[in-house]
Amino acid sequence: MTGTEDRMTGKIPEPLRRDVILSRLEQCPSLPSLDKNAREIVQLLNAGQAYTQEICEIVQRDPSLTARVLRMVNSVYFGLAEPVRTIEEAVFFVGTEQIRHLAMATPIIDDFQTLVGHTPFSWRPFWQHCIAVALLTREIISSLVAQSEESDYVAGLVHDVGKIVMAAAFPQHFRQVHARLEGEPAHLIEVEEQVLGMNHMELGALYLQKRNLPPALVEAAWFHHAPEKAKKEPTIAAAVQLANLIAKKHLLGNSGDSRPVSLERCLAASGWDILAPGMSPEARATAYSGWLRSIQEMPSVLESVV
Repeated sequence: MTGTEDRMTGKIPEPLRRDVILSRLEQCPSLPSLDKNAREIVQLLNAGQAYTQEICEIVQRDPSLTARVLRMVNSVYFGLAEPVRTIEEAVFFVGTEQIRHLAMATPIIDDFQTLVGHTPFSWRPFWQHCIAVALLTREIISSLVAQSEESDYVAGLVHDVGKIVMAAAFPQHFRQVHARLEGEPAHLIEVEEQVLGMNHMELGALYLQKRNLPPALVEAAWFHHAPEKAKKEPTIAAAVQLANLIAKKHLLGNSGDSRPVSLERCLAASGWDILAPGMSPEARATAYSGWLRSIQEMPSVLESVV
């Protein structure tokens, strides 16, 4: 068997016609968490600190979320002398913003894991990359645009959903793509188009679109490499582009594309022109420097929650 053959069957999968790809997408399961998006807890969190007890009760209903909250608060990032054992203590130390992020990320990541099944891949670093992009998207939007909608965080979280869909609906093609990338340095998008007949950006956007999800999520998936093409939510797509590049530069998780990203590439990204038109190169570098503290703290957070 050669390095370009499918590892499970020994056969090289053929690229598929667009109509076949679309038909397979129709059969791909939905992500229930994106439909409800942890609305109950988000509503409580938005209402303020007076609802701490209700927040704790909701967190405790979800064993996966409970475990992640306790791991996060006991991580090196928070540097607590004594381990926290109750959700009440955890909410006190972590704060409602972090709980909100975990409340949204936990069911989505759990759905992602169910969707990919047993398709072989380094999924844990991939989930960490998705969460890092979500956190950075929120930070970038907040510092450059002062927008505070939950959709920017979720858009960052699902920007690479096309890779998940490819693994779920086209596992042989997915394996072949990454077998090729292991054998030679290549552009992920080009390899996907050669192997499957469609790249992960379009695949993810079509998947989200078919499920009538918001334009911000669809465009983040489709245009996170070229946000200037976004028609409805270019600001969010631009923030996701920068967040994705920064996460790759600082090795926050692993998106499956191992090509290094330079600081120059981060600062020259087209998303800056959308988020901060006319900002000088020096001002971009200053803004980037302002995110470094969060970036440096992020590895311990990612290790604790995924």
